[in-house]
Order: sequence, then C-alpha cells, then structure tokens
Amino acid sequence: MSADESAQWWATAISHIEPGSIELRDRPVQSLIGSAGLVDVIWLLLRGDLPGARESALLEAALVAGVDHGPQAPSIAAARMAATCGVGLNNAIATGVNMLGDSHGGAGQQCVEMLEDIRDRHADEGSWADAARIVMADWQRRSRYLPGFGHRFHPVDPRRDPLIGLVRQAVQDGIVHGDHLNAALAVEEALLRRPRPVPMNIDGATAVIYAELGFPAPLARGLFVLSRSVGLLAHAWEEMGQGRRNKGPIPRGVLPARLDD
Repeated sequence: MSADESAQWWATAISHIEPGSIELRDRPVQSLIGSAGLVDVIWLLLRGDLPGARESALLEAALVAGVDHGPQAPSIAAARMAATCGVGLNNAIATGVNMLGDSHGGAGQQCVEMLEDIRDRHADEGSWADAARIVMADWQRRSRYLPGFGHRFHPVDPRRDPLIGLVRQAVQDGIVHGDHLNAALAVEEALLRRPRPVPMNIDGATAVIYAELGFPAPLARGLFVLSRSVGLLAHAWEEMGQGRRNKGPIPRGVLPARLDD
C-alpha cells in the first residue's frame, strides 16, 4: 500500500494531526482549550460545528441527568465488581460500558426511534394523540415495553420534570422545534390514562433532548454511554479504595437458592 493509499485508508474529517499541530474539525486545539467546554467539544466532534450556548446547556443537562443510578444499575454493579478483581480503572469502566445493551442503556436510542415514527405519522394524522396511539400499538406488538416510559425503581422519575421543563423553555424561545417533545407528551398522556399510570423516565426525557437537538437515534445511546462513564469511574474508584477482593454480586453469607429442573 502506497503512502497516499494509506492516507486515504484512514481519512477523517474529525481531526488532523501533524507534528506540532492538532486540529479538531479544522479548529486548532489551542483555540478550544480554555474557551470551549467539554460538552461543546463533544458536539463539535460529532456534528462538525460548535453549539449555541442554549443548545450546549440543554445537551449538558441530559448528560448530567444520566451519570449515575447506583449499584441497582447492572452497569454500575459490574464496574464495582470488576474493580475488585485486580484490573485497572479502564478495565472496570469498560466492563460497565459493555453492560449497556438494548435492555439496559439502549432505551434512549429506541425512544428516539419511536418519537421519530410518531413525528412522521403526525404528518399524515394531523393529531399528536392519534399519531402516538397508532405508533404505540405498532411498538407494543413487538414488545410490551415502550422505551422511555416506566421505571422499575421509581414510581415517578425525579429527572423527568427538570429535563422536560428545560425543553419546554427551549421550544418557547425558539431554540428547538418541539415536535419530539409533543410526540413524547402524547405517549405519556395516553399511558397516564391507563389503570396503572406509566410516566416518562430518564430515557424518555433525554431522548426528547437528543432528538430535539438533532442527534440521530444511535447517538442517543452513545451519548448515554459517555454520561454513564462518569458514574462508572466514580464507583470503580470508590470500590478500589475499600480494599475488597473478588467482590461477587451477593454477599458471601448469602447462597443462591437451588433451581429445580
């Protein structure tokens, strides 16, 4: 492979590195250091430009909301267990990140996809309630769970109201369009009328933000991974300071019950 072929093999618009020069999306890194926040740089690398102040604040709110949910979350528990097994912080964090699959960590991506379906259906139906009803029925033919709604631990997710409040204000101020917010609220309104009300959770609220900001659905999961990595780091570090070795998922004095065939 020639030098030119090798250069084309790894061609990227994200960064350009030469001796003595580092550019991120064509911006010298020294121009970003001290002037752009981490959230701004995340946006820059993913989107190619810098966000406005209100867009940055909205993205930051979503990232802050998802940083941690304690050892009740499998990803946090796994990172803490890994931290007692003689691995480094990077391994412990990676262990937790690798737990973030479709069932734990993927609901935000799935919720964005559902909200997109409702928005598209709204163009035909003209009613957010009707569009939500049709799409919800379609999604529940595939799964009894609607991503972004209901929580196994919280009757009402305390992160929902502040996040949705920020989106409402952003819509009012013309920062975002509000279609995905309308879609999510239509789903929630329908679910709250059921005999067992099902309110929006963190995945639904952050999905609204990511979608309103124009991030494609797969990036909703990627951004959640970035957010949760902060909690994984903190929990792994705390666990390492407690001196335990080979910590299992249950205390040593508790033996698993025998499972009959």
